[in-house]
Amino acid sequence: MPLGQKCYHKPARSSEFKQLSSADVNHFKTIMPAETILATAAVGGTADPIELEGFNADWLSKYRGSSQLVLRPKTTQEVSDILKYCHANRIAVVPQGGNTGLVGGSVPVHDEVVLSLRNLNRVRSYDEVSGVLVCDAGCVLEELDNYVAERGHIMPLDLGAKGSCHIGGNVATNAGGIRFLRYGSLHGSVLGLEVVLPDGTILDSLSTLRKDNTGYDLKQLFIGSEGTLGVITGVSVVTPQRPAAVNVAVLGVPSYANVQQAFKLARKRCGEVLSAYEFWDASCMGAVLEHQGLRNPLTSDYPFYVLVETSGSNNAHDDEKLTALLEELLEEGVVEDGALAQDDSQIARMWTMREGIPESLGKTGATYKYDVSIPIPVLYDVVGDISKRLEAADLYKPGDSSRPVKLVCGYGHIGDSNLHLNIVADKFEDQVTRIFEPFVYEWVASHRGSISAEHGVGLMKRDYLGYSKTPEMIDYMKRIKHMFDPSGILNPYKVV
Repeated sequence: MPLGQKCYHKPARSSEFKQLSSADVNHFKTIMPAETILATAAVGGTADPIELEGFNADWLSKYRGSSQLVLRPKTTQEVSDILKYCHANRIAVVPQGGNTGLVGGSVPVHDEVVLSLRNLNRVRSYDEVSGVLVCDAGCVLEELDNYVAERGHIMPLDLGAKGSCHIGGNVATNAGGIRFLRYGSLHGSVLGLEVVLPDGTILDSLSTLRKDNTGYDLKQLFIGSEGTLGVITGVSVVTPQRPAAVNVAVLGVPSYANVQQAFKLARKRCGEVLSAYEFWDASCMGAVLEHQGLRNPLTSDYPFYVLVETSGSNNAHDDEKLTALLEELLEEGVVEDGALAQDDSQIARMWTMREGIPESLGKTGATYKYDVSIPIPVLYDVVGDISKRLEAADLYKPGDSSRPVKLVCGYGHIGDSNLHLNIVADKFEDQVTRIFEPFVYEWVASHRGSISAEHGVGLMKRDYLGYSKTPEMIDYMKRIKHMFDPSGILNPYKVV
């Protein structure tokens, strides 16, 4: 595994968890059809270990487990029966959706049973008046967006991994994405959940009501819990009306200070229709143009780029607003160049420049990814400070491909104070990692930021949680975990 050398702390396997046997596999065959079970010879099955590879490793090949058993239930009752048995026998389980996570939260650490939700993929109901969608947790986000698009609505979140990620995983990690600026957090969009607790209890809070003030809102505990408190099997989410008009512009910006100025003006001039404000630096742009087969829509290269999107009901009105914004930004010297998309294909290409960054950086080399929230005025400063540390250690020099580190770059959601810091190296290795861990978390904490904006904690950030949460808060998180999962079988070694 060329990219996956030792680069993170891997906790020892807990001796409290049972080692799987063929008897366990035989019991699962009484719960669910044999064809939905993948078991290797090590536990009495016949599956080739290569069949489990996609369940054992994350898409970056950074985190890798050694599960010998994958269960793919088709119903909530099957999930309940599985967890009831695992709870009684202290068998560790890792819930898994589309496995698109970036912090090691969706793959086994050791030999935990993988509980894949991909077969729970039905739309249960849709109300075209209220826009409330009720669906299984294993539904793919992009497929749901296509489904509601046919009915004039839009999913309230959009991610680069939308073609693979599951709505249950999105909720479990409280995923953000590019529509956060317009539609906010899943804590507001999710109306109800169906959750199977670690002991097999089915907690049905699958409400479709916008208002329900009857006691504690328990569903909020599971949004962002990363599969450590229960397995989400059903989701009720409100879908906004789909905009009739979408307009996009890409801007060339001379400095990060100007990125901020342009954002202030965009909110002032386009506030009621502003739906996205994304930025990326020149290194990100170079990687995207190289690996996505795109051409720069601007006449020159710039230190920073911004994508502005408006979404409304009147195309002429919105186009006029965006055009006026671009003219004002150019006249005042805030931006140096800009291009307005003229049709849907140009809009798609412009969005590919932003959404194609993670894939493009991954093709460049082993990519260390840090998803952090930082106050907007200093959000990009960490990129420069990390670069200086790596240069001082003789591991990085801009433009010098012979060093272990190839790129240090940043992109993200300005409106959400969310930076994606990326360090691209030849491979994952300790001599590189220790230069910026825990420095990056110390830096974020010193500015009262968060070490995880939208990717979650998982295994990657578990040991660094204290940089964002007080000891008292962590203590109560552990108490909540113990209350729901006293045996600790559900997604062990993660979050707390």
